[in-house]
Amino acid sequence: MTGAKHDPASEPETAPGAPVEQVPADDEIVELPAKAKRPGFVYFLGYGIMAPIARLVFRPRITGKENIPREGRVILASNHLSFIDSIVIPLTAPRRVQFLAKSTYFTGPGFKGWVSRQFFTSIGAVGVERGAGQAAQVALDAGKDILESDSAFAIYPEGTRSLDGRLYRGRTGVGWLALTTGAVVVPVGLIGTQEIMPVGSKMPRIRRISVKFGEPIDVSVHGAADSGRARRKATDEIMAAIHDLTGQELAHSYNESPPTTVVQRVKRAIWWRELR
Repeated sequence: MTGAKHDPASEPETAPGAPVEQVPADDEIVELPAKAKRPGFVYFLGYGIMAPIARLVFRPRITGKENIPREGRVILASNHLSFIDSIVIPLTAPRRVQFLAKSTYFTGPGFKGWVSRQFFTSIGAVGVERGAGQAAQVALDAGKDILESDSAFAIYPEGTRSLDGRLYRGRTGVGWLALTTGAVVVPVGLIGTQEIMPVGSKMPRIRRISVKFGEPIDVSVHGAADSGRARRKATDEIMAAIHDLTGQELAHSYNESPPTTVVQRVKRAIWWRELR
């Protein structure tokens, strides 16, 4: 999955007009097809069928649903442990939630492609293209577009799934998004989702999980979106709230793979120099 670069598994974190803490990759999301559409009939049909079944089979412990405003702009900022997270959040939230996913989930041929399209549409996903370019900004703009329609948008500030279960440092795209749109942020703590669908597995296992929705956060007190300091402080406050919900061990670093090519190593060196 690609809740907030969207793969929610590797959300981009670049803000307009200022460098944000994101290392460029060679294969990133760069194009959003027109406007992000609001969920329609397929979403509500899928939600109406899947949510009761999921609750019956997996019996999730859900707390804090009353913390999610029923209308207006809301960012659901969650820790990220499994592919299944982007299904769990929409099915347990009390209002419709959108997130970004790879466009390949929507463009496959034949019956299998149709099933994939219907499934991801039914859980509120919006497809984005992959390719070289300014992936981060395009994906954040897609999230901004969704929020400006007074919808709820899910994002994973860590940027990708945690393979060791620790909570990694948040990237500041979530801060930019909240400060730019004025959306409130509801922290989400997912516990045990990696047991349902561990990395590499193709079929889910029946395990009980916990979904905790924290109290809404207004990050506007930290300043304007064009301030790197404000974005950082907003993001740190959000990550602290997620940590309070999950109790995960803190990694105190970003969740990213070591550079494997000379180009990637040079990009990373330049990025660190600019960050300092």
